[in-house]
Amino acid sequence: MTHELGDLIFALVNLAARSDRPEYAVRQTVGRFIQRFEYIEESLKKQGRTFSETTLAEMEQLWQEAKK
Repeated sequence: MTHELGDLIFALVNLAARSDRPEYAVRQTVGRFIQRFEYIEESLKKQGRTFSETTLAEMEQLWQEAKK
């Protein structure tokens, strides 16, 4: 698995090197991640719950809602 992960990372670096704006692509992805994570935080806050009181399945459901 480690070998395959290394190959994947190497391929992604090569792909990024051919892109005209790799940093922009990463910033967009990080921005979407932050928005979705904040959606989960706010949803749990409205329910009066914490992360430790929430199952991974419930968080996944909220993540999918945030993507819409």
